[in-house]
Amino acid sequence: MADHARSDDPFVQGQFERLNALGPGADTLGLDRITRLLDRVGDPHLSLPPVFHVAGTNGKGSTCAFLRGSLEASGYRVHAYTSPHLVRFNERIRVAGTLIDDRSLAALLCEVLDAGGDIGASFFEVTTAAAFLAFAREPADACVIEVGLGGRLDATNVIPASLVGGIARLGLDHQAFLGDTIEAIAGEKAGIARPGIPLFTLDQPQSCAEVIARTAQLAGAVLKRRGNEWHSRTEGERIELEDARGSLSLPLPALAGAHQHENLALAAAMLRAQDRLPVPDDAIVEAARSVRWPARMQRLGSGPLTDGVAGDVFLDGAHNRNAADAAAAWLAARKEKPALVLGVLANKDADGIFDALAPHVALVRTVPVPSHPHHAPAMLARLAATHDLPAESAVDVPAALASLSASGWRGDVLILGSLYLAGQVLALNDEAPT
Repeated sequence: MADHARSDDPFVQGQFERLNALGPGADTLGLDRITRLLDRVGDPHLSLPPVFHVAGTNGKGSTCAFLRGSLEASGYRVHAYTSPHLVRFNERIRVAGTLIDDRSLAALLCEVLDAGGDIGASFFEVTTAAAFLAFAREPADACVIEVGLGGRLDATNVIPASLVGGIARLGLDHQAFLGDTIEAIAGEKAGIARPGIPLFTLDQPQSCAEVIARTAQLAGAVLKRRGNEWHSRTEGERIELEDARGSLSLPLPALAGAHQHENLALAAAMLRAQDRLPVPDDAIVEAARSVRWPARMQRLGSGPLTDGVAGDVFLDGAHNRNAADAAAAWLAARKEKPALVLGVLANKDADGIFDALAPHVALVRTVPVPSHPHHAPAMLARLAATHDLPAESAVDVPAALASLSASGWRGDVLILGSLYLAGQVLALNDEAPT
């Protein structure tokens, strides 16, 4: 799958061009190429600090953010590998708490490509190998690693054992690679299970829970299901967690949306299930209050893109029906309906996104997703009309916002539909993640 990563640094960009010139890896998942690639560079995945490994369709990035925030609040040095990036590729690789610098990134990519350019590895496999090299060489206390796609055959799943694993919310996505049913996807996600290692899950549909339970049992993992081995619930302004260690009361997270309550609870339960890296409850409380994760119902600040908008501008990367449902729940709790600026990749369920959001937005502007195959804005505008929403297409997000202002719109605006679109918005508003 094409990644379309670019860098302003000529040395990093040179390695991206070198990688792209080799041709993308075959559009099949598997661990053979990444295993051979890592062997060529000394098997760095065998020398990582203790790993927290997180899979899921939606929420795994936020769960990783809460894990990292809690560990760092405990005084630990933490490596983190997440995807995709929003503005700069460097966002994917955080070495001991700091985004990897361009010089180090270029050198690592060069080293991996020099050693294994003939293997035909995919972009994600090459960059995963580079991240593992960085993590093996820089001392740290923990690694937080987000699965890229699926779990069982994802490049990150070469890790021989994690300290604890987690599966965030499941949904239908990437069916061409993971299967056409939610049960098949559940089985792929549960492939991160390891013998004797706790595997935490949220409460899933019964059919998915059964698949995960069978997969965990076959792997010899210690399954920890929300609603069975651990519990969490939101009561007013608190999240009440109960697990084998007892009770923990957490404040609502700074990240907006009720779906973030369960992501925080999942991270807390994972942290409390291990004792190799003791994490005080106060550190989890601090993470709840302080963690920010860009493009997750993010209120944008003043900047070149937003300064001409009368109301607040919010940004969210919701790109499938489950994520749109979470966004809809957040919108339903607000007093006023915002205008929606929407761009959707060609392989995503645009109609399902509208089904979720239509009752909660006032009008729509549709836009392309730059540099990626996407639903035509004119088609999205026609689809919005079938949901009784006034809609117009625009050539890009600045034009969409200008159109809203020209129409007399003075309320809030929500920009949504793709993390790639979110990355463009953050770049235009000078709010690149740091």
